Amino acid sequence: MGPYARTGLAGIVSCGVLLTAVLIGRPDGTGNGTDDNAKDERPQPGPYVALGDSYTSGPKIPRQSKTPAGCDRSDHNYPAVVARQLGVTAADFRDVSCSGATITDLTTPQKTSNGTNPAQLSALSTRTRLVTLGIGGNDIGFGSTVTKCVTMGAMYRAIRSDRLFSDDAPCKKQYVDGGTDEVAQKIQTAGRKLSAVLAEIEQRAPKARVYVVGYPVILPAEGKGCGRELPLAPGDATYLHGKGNQLNTMLRAQAEAAGATYVDTYSPSVGHDACSAQKTRWIEPLRPSSPAAAVHPNARGEKGMADAVLRAIDA
Repeated sequence: MGPYARTGLAGIVSCGVLLTAVLIGRPDGTGNGTDDNAKDERPQPGPYVALGDSYTSGPKIPRQSKTPAGCDRSDHNYPAVVARQLGVTAADFRDVSCSGATITDLTTPQKTSNGTNPAQLSALSTRTRLVTLGIGGNDIGFGSTVTKCVTMGAMYRAIRSDRLFSDDAPCKKQYVDGGTDEVAQKIQTAGRKLSAVLAEIEQRAPKARVYVVGYPVILPAEGKGCGRELPLAPGDATYLHGKGNQLNTMLRAQAEAAGATYVDTYSPSVGHDACSAQKTRWIEPLRPSSPAAAVHPNARGEKGMADAVLRAIDA
């Protein structure tokens, strides 16, 4: 998925694999617990490096960082919340997540509309104890898929007949031919790339444990509630929801194969998708009502994702 600012709707879901968190502990005698033994067992919270795409960086959520160029990073994204909750010092916290990032951008420089940024994995070192990674959505072209489906959904809803569309999933037909699903194939390819990246994280940060954090619910299982704010044909909403689940399944499988822990942000976000009520949604629709990019997490969503990461770390 490209950056949301680069192609308008094409970047509304620059997701990529929401997220890897890595935590390895050393005895910390400065813990806040009242039990001295518990203090000694508490893992060291940093150094912490956050990797990922726009679902990690938090575009348009205040306050936005000016560096690195074109990354649209917020100081209220989930890595920042995690760092504050864990008590990671500013010196031990590096957030290199960037809007539009793909798995390739983890190991090679990423070009943005405002400059080029170093490979994200270059922020890792043998000192690293905590890493979060959110990547993969851009690799499967989820942004362009949603763009196409929204456009066709608007036509479907305007016509409200079978004169142009033979069923309630006109967009799905653009990606599924017989038994071949183009998006499913891209998810498999992304899985192979992620496997290699997780191995490299192990090499660069050998004292770290990895938590791969999945995507929250972006769209409901059915098109109910997706009106003018996010026009989709009912069958296409179901299709896109299913691809999100398939992406999360791949992320879990790759995390477990690499000896990492998968962090489920899907379950706590059920009912908080882009088509849900304004006061409870984690994901904003095409016309955001809270400061956030279209079809991206708002501050509430980033906080919910942070809570899921923290629960996994404490488990």
